[in-house]
Amino acid sequence: MIRHEGIHHVSLIVTDLERAKRFYEDVIGLREIPRPAFDFPGAWYGIGEGGQQLHLIVHPGETLRGGGIDTRDGHFAIRVADFDETIAWLSEHGIEHRHNRNSITGFAQIFLTDPDRNIIELNAAR
Repeated sequence: MIRHEGIHHVSLIVTDLERAKRFYEDVIGLREIPRPAFDFPGAWYGIGEGGQQLHLIVHPGETLRGGGIDTRDGHFAIRVADFDETIAWLSEHGIEHRHNRNSITGFAQIFLTDPDRNIIELNAAR
């Protein structure tokens, strides 16, 4: 039997590391953490206090997505402290998003994409 302790990290492909870092630091508010000296570019970010991480990996081709925000497409989710504050922050920064305060999931959801069209869910307790 596999005994799970939690999700350690999610990796995303990005095409422009500096653009992606600006987005994840300046818009999403993540803090960069040390990354081993791999033979390819990328960046690692800590998420919350539980040790979860986001790993950005530079890939010279295209990312897998070409369309807009699709809430049923593959994505990762970050829990945020305040739904309304997060929507206001995204709007202030001109970030296109879709939100649903009364999602049938039992928590409020906000969906957006990063500059490489990776889908991100930000969710909050209602």
